[in-house]
Amino acid sequence: MFTALRDEFRAIRTRDPAARGALEIVLCYPGLHAVAAYRLAHWMWRRGLKLFARWLMHLARWLTGIEIHPGASIGRRFFVDHGMGVVIGETAEIGDDCFLYQGVTLGGTSLKPGKRHPTLDDGVIVGAGAKVLGPITLGKNARVGANAVVVRDVPAGATVVGIPARETSRSDRDRGQLTAYGTPLDARDPNAVAMERMTAEISALRDRLVALEQQATSGSDEPGDTEAADQGSGSRTRSGN
Repeated sequence: MFTALRDEFRAIRTRDPAARGALEIVLCYPGLHAVAAYRLAHWMWRRGLKLFARWLMHLARWLTGIEIHPGASIGRRFFVDHGMGVVIGETAEIGDDCFLYQGVTLGGTSLKPGKRHPTLDDGVIVGAGAKVLGPITLGKNARVGANAVVVRDVPAGATVVGIPARETSRSDRDRGQLTAYGTPLDARDPNAVAMERMTAEISALRDRLVALEQQATSGSDEPGDTEAADQGSGSRTRSGN
């Protein structure tokens, strides 16, 4: 447990440029306080002291604003930045080197016992206010943009944004590459991209239609066509006489 806390302390120093010193991290980082309480509560939970574990995390939520169920499974070097409003459910599974911002919910969508909450593989970053719901899996090094609502599996290395979340990009990231708030600066809304493509296709179809109309008009005005039309009209006139 102490080794895990030491790793989390180092992760904060690595990932947060605002961390100016060891004492500041120990005293002023609610994410570290909440994870420290969780490590002890999870130890108690696994040994059958479930009421005491729940009470400890209830106290930690009151102190930090971060709610972590003691039954959740959390890997090493886990960092919750700012932290206020974070909720992690009982059957959530979080791998190593994961990073959550304030307002994130790892929630369940079923009232039945069993696996109800998400699984985050190693290196996942979830941006502020994002909701990851149900027994879905976020693949290794996936990124969830701020305020996204994720209800389906996310492939490894993918970035998802929006409501419901849609993939905007995918890349092979290493563990050390940090995407602040899970949202790349060059990320684009998939709906906006689709609208732009649709607009371009409609414009291209309009241009083709105009070209076909011009071709049809110029073809009907050719001299050969006019003479043929006049001869046909004269023949019908003589036949009527």
